[in-house]
Amino acid sequence: MVADGIYYALGLTAGGALVSYFSRPVYGIPFFILALFCLYFFRDPERQIPEGPFAVSPADGKVVAVKPERGGTRISIFLNVFDVHVNRSPIPGKITGVQYQRGKFLVASREEASAENEMNTVTVEGDGSKVVFKQIAGLIARRIVFWKKPGQTVGRGERVGLIKFGSRVDVWLGTEWDILVRQGQRVAAGSSVLARKKGA
Repeated sequence: MVADGIYYALGLTAGGALVSYFSRPVYGIPFFILALFCLYFFRDPERQIPEGPFAVSPADGKVVAVKPERGGTRISIFLNVFDVHVNRSPIPGKITGVQYQRGKFLVASREEASAENEMNTVTVEGDGSKVVFKQIAGLIARRIVFWKKPGQTVGRGERVGLIKFGSRVDVWLGTEWDILVRQGQRVAAGSSVLARKKGA
């Protein structure tokens, strides 16, 4: 579990206890329910990372777009509040860029969110490939967290950050990749294969 979930749950539990003590116990129930939800939301399960020349999903959720873009392919994944929100690196390599950009908080499932919402853009380079992925805030998600720094090396499927509550992650893959995922498919961060490197 991500530590944030414990902090939120403790705060809500304390709030519920105070409300119950100074008013009626029933008024504290919503706080306790929210505390349990936070423990559920910030779960961080282990994943089986596939071996081989694959690019894996950086996020849990539903694939809402697979489109040609920037000379490659953009894959967009929408995360609802019930998905695991820990993000993982699609490929092994070095983080060569991290750029935070302020923006709007449109509903993350909308196409405009890819360009207009608040986001964190990460570039990973390794084994002759450069993969770019964006952590994109949504209508409810207002907090993007990234744990790594430029210059650090990451493994395929390694945890790199999270987006709190509903959000979106876009990933760009170059022409050296055969795209295996399709729109409408549900994927899991670190374990679902998005593409296979050509000729490998």
